[in-house]
Amino acid sequence: MTDDRPNSAPRNPAPAPGHRPGPPAPEWLRQPPPVAADPSRDDRLRGWLSRHSGSLLTGATALLLLAFVGVVGGAVLVSMPSADGRPVVYPTFGPPPGAPAATSAPPPPAAGPFDGTPAAGFPQGQAGIALPAAKRTGPFTEQQVAAALAKVRTVLVTARLDRRFMTADDPEPLIRQFARDARADLRKDFTSDTFAAYATRLAPGARLTADQPRVKGRISYRSTKDADGIRILAVTTNFVWAYAFQTSSTVPGDGLVVVHDTVVWSVPHPDDVDRGSNGLWIEDANSYASNIDCAAFDKGLLDLGTRSAGGPDGPEPDAVFDPDTTLDLPDNC
Repeated sequence: MTDDRPNSAPRNPAPAPGHRPGPPAPEWLRQPPPVAADPSRDDRLRGWLSRHSGSLLTGATALLLLAFVGVVGGAVLVSMPSADGRPVVYPTFGPPPGAPAATSAPPPPAAGPFDGTPAAGFPQGQAGIALPAAKRTGPFTEQQVAAALAKVRTVLVTARLDRRFMTADDPEPLIRQFARDARADLRKDFTSDTFAAYATRLAPGARLTADQPRVKGRISYRSTKDADGIRILAVTTNFVWAYAFQTSSTVPGDGLVVVHDTVVWSVPHPDDVDRGSNGLWIEDANSYASNIDCAAFDKGLLDLGTRSAGGPDGPEPDAVFDPDTTLDLPDNC
């Protein structure tokens, strides 16, 4: 378990107020080491720069002007609660020997919304969510591990890929998939922008193309315990989700909004908690989005960023599509 969650008596587990942004931890997560005070709105937002505008979670927004080829967009970090990003060193390459030659011809227009970007090689939709083999892990049987992984996959499909969920006002199809005691605090997430760390909702008027989102990432799991010995199966997901929005531009990647999230989902051992706490919880979540509309994302909603005039240079242009890219990115929204 992380140190971000308060804990309380083991007798009657129930969720307790958690660290913003993000759903509070269940009551069965007890006595973590003390943590720093809740970061400010601006501290929770980190992003990435290039040539558009966008923003993410917990009342904070930040424009990242993104630099996929010809793309003008923004990106921002959302955390619930925030976790330290792992720094990434981007490779550099020296020029080849000999006299350089260049062409002034513009690149051909993209045939599809993902063409000309790394997302063109990503699996489509649910095919991008591959589960690891379920094996006995600590006190959790192979069957328990398989059941936990299946729950996480179903939640991911609803939260990030289900268009009915993304366009409807009702979050219950997602919330019902969690432990009963976790649901009240998850509902609070959907009254603010906190949910953006783990779920996608489209802004009014935002229109996706008929293309399925492209998805790349991985899932891992481990057995652990909290401070009072409650046995936990922690499932960590790390995914990049590329959404194609309707646009008149033919520049490769210009109509894409990219979301990168890392979420830790927790399943307590059923013998260690009350029935209401038995099931799926969110322990930790961090997310950023790029090429987004700042005003929409200030509410946690996703829409394509409007064009802007340039902006500071960002990291490696394709880094936003890489699940191994750090989430600790500067904002400019």
